[in-house]
Amino acid sequence: MFSSYGRLLHVPGALRFSSAALLGRLQISMVGLGIVLLVSARTGSYGLAGVLSATYVIADAALAIVKGSLVDRLGQARVLVTGISVWGAGLTVLVLAVELGWPAWTPYAGAAVAGAAVPQVGSAVRARWSHVLVDRTQVGTAYALEAVLDEVVFMVGPIVVTLLATLWHPLAGLLVALATGLAGTLAYAAQTDTQPPAHTHHADQGPRPGMPWRAVVPVAVVCLALGALFGAAEVTTVAFSEEQGRTGLAGVLLAVWAFGSLVAGLVAGALRWRSSLESRLRVGTMAMLAAMLPLAFVGHVALMAPVLLLGGLAIAPTMIATMMLTEQVVPSARLTEGMGIMHTALVAGVAPGATLAGLVVDARGASWAYAVPVVAGLVAVLAAQATRGADYGAARPVAARL
Repeated sequence: MFSSYGRLLHVPGALRFSSAALLGRLQISMVGLGIVLLVSARTGSYGLAGVLSATYVIADAALAIVKGSLVDRLGQARVLVTGISVWGAGLTVLVLAVELGWPAWTPYAGAAVAGAAVPQVGSAVRARWSHVLVDRTQVGTAYALEAVLDEVVFMVGPIVVTLLATLWHPLAGLLVALATGLAGTLAYAAQTDTQPPAHTHHADQGPRPGMPWRAVVPVAVVCLALGALFGAAEVTTVAFSEEQGRTGLAGVLLAVWAFGSLVAGLVAGALRWRSSLESRLRVGTMAMLAAMLPLAFVGHVALMAPVLLLGGLAIAPTMIATMMLTEQVVPSARLTEGMGIMHTALVAGVAPGATLAGLVVDARGASWAYAVPVVAGLVAVLAAQATRGADYGAARPVAARL
């Protein structure tokens, strides 16, 4: 079953750049939580910790599309090295400001600079796969692999940063995030033999390839809705665990959810699908919606775990479909920018989803709050229907149909 992954990783340079990208983006799941753990330990204020973490995330999302466009125009190595260097400097300022008691505005400045500069390694590695794979039928397997690695990042990172910060030193988690981010991204950027060419555009070359918004917007709305679903479901699951008197199991429940996605991603990448990607996206969003419906009726932690496990099975295949559709329709000269649009939409949905769920938890409890991810899932289903009629094969000569 997994021979397809073996063939994929035997592509020259593939194992090296995918491994480096995994290390480089491990910090994605560590920095926000690391900021909260450090600042709350040093100041006693979770409010300040949350605002600083939000500053970092918002700055990242606000410039994700710009960073993707720069990668396409100037090349991966040049932009990623600059970005990770500025990111490291900004994060260092934040840490020193908190540890040494610098003026109140300095940690905010560090968080904003670090968030604005953090490289889009996930988007870059998917664009690199699209470039190096001659056999277009392998692109789906490559994207499935990266989706699985994303789940690994979000399963391993929070555990590592929490253990380091609570059992060793409040600063330790962020330092490990800083080290892995720098080492992985620099190692990835150094592999210039496999990177896509820079698409520098000059006036005498005519207009730059346009962004096919008719096809991109529906998929971006799906990502926005799924981001809201993820944010709402996570907050509500934590609240559910607290109501059950098992707050410590919240992380376990969320890990079970991610594990379901990981398994489904592995299987999805190993199979050869006959249905179109548009159909897979529509079915995937329906499955995400269906997975949210029973959560409000679960009354015990022991029952919630298998329900979340089954629900997680829909995540990776749906996210793979969104990235594959983006890969198919966006011109190669703007592919990383297109991936950045999806990243921005996904991140932009998390905060409002989490906020709405939190308000409902405060007013009516966790069971009622699970209605928020249901509504978000419904929006995703409706947006996926809008992919009908859009030409998702126009921009690439032989698009993978998995």
